[in-house]
Amino acid sequence: MEMLKFNEQAQIDSVNGALALRGKINEIVDGICKEGYTNVCWLGIGGTWASSMQATVHMKEMSAIETWAENAAEYLTTGNKRIGKGTIVITSSVTGSTIEVVQAVKKAQDAGAKVLGFIDIDTTELAKMVDYEIAYSANEQLKFFMVADRFMFNNGEFADYERMYEEFEKYLAVALVEVEKKADDFGKEFAKKHWNDELHYFVGAGNQWGATYSYAMCYWEEQLWIKTKSITAPEFFHGMFEIVTRDTPVTIFVGEDAQRSLSERVVNFIPRICKNYTVIDTKDYELKGISPEFRSHISHLVMHAVNNRIDAHMEEETCHPMEIRRYYRKLNY
Repeated sequence: MEMLKFNEQAQIDSVNGALALRGKINEIVDGICKEGYTNVCWLGIGGTWASSMQATVHMKEMSAIETWAENAAEYLTTGNKRIGKGTIVITSSVTGSTIEVVQAVKKAQDAGAKVLGFIDIDTTELAKMVDYEIAYSANEQLKFFMVADRFMFNNGEFADYERMYEEFEKYLAVALVEVEKKADDFGKEFAKKHWNDELHYFVGAGNQWGATYSYAMCYWEEQLWIKTKSITAPEFFHGMFEIVTRDTPVTIFVGEDAQRSLSERVVNFIPRICKNYTVIDTKDYELKGISPEFRSHISHLVMHAVNNRIDAHMEEETCHPMEIRRYYRKLNY
């Protein structure tokens, strides 16, 4: 049976196309490292900020490099004294016209920072502004991790870097397609159960937190118009769980990085108070050809593949095309 909104070859080409950028990414990052830098700032808003949080927690687990995620709108108002000469800012934009990002990039450059931008449309204002520009219209999370990994490799913190990317270039694209195939029946059942939820809670931790936050806000709220709340797994026990009852819809994202145990704590507890919970665990998916020690680096991509299948069936159940917006880029705000 044909899967909804699924083009296998396009998915494979998309991942492999992103991985093919590694030479250009490495050339840029190697040049930065040779010249010298002070810290690395991941800059974004909305979905890009979510990807930035994923890159930050990834580096925090592995690296002594000073790094953090900066919300573009907050930076424009509060500023950040750490951003200046020697700072490398990494950002991404689909349109190259997101006003907060454009203004934040200018502010960072005025402070002396240099900016690496993944801009999907390389003729836009933002693409012309950044110091280093790479145009490729997909897989933001993977591109960010490729940059982070190269910085850590050059810092002597990632001995298995080459071996890992050899595996990714051979197997990752097909492995993620197989995740989508395996997740399709689950996605259909999940959508039938939850398409009309009044409010749905999503819980995650580690490199899954960015996925949790963005999936709730950018997909269910922005694209499906379903009310959600996202919360980190460690914070679940400090307020939110008091309003969970037997019938409260709760989905827990469980990844494979160092913070896995934080989500497992929620998974182990929630059956005591709720019968309407779902656990999505990236360990349930094979990833043929990928060594066990490298799974944590891509568990957020696995979750994204699973969520792709939920999205396709949610759109079918709600009869609501996810491309439609009420207000986003429709009104001045």
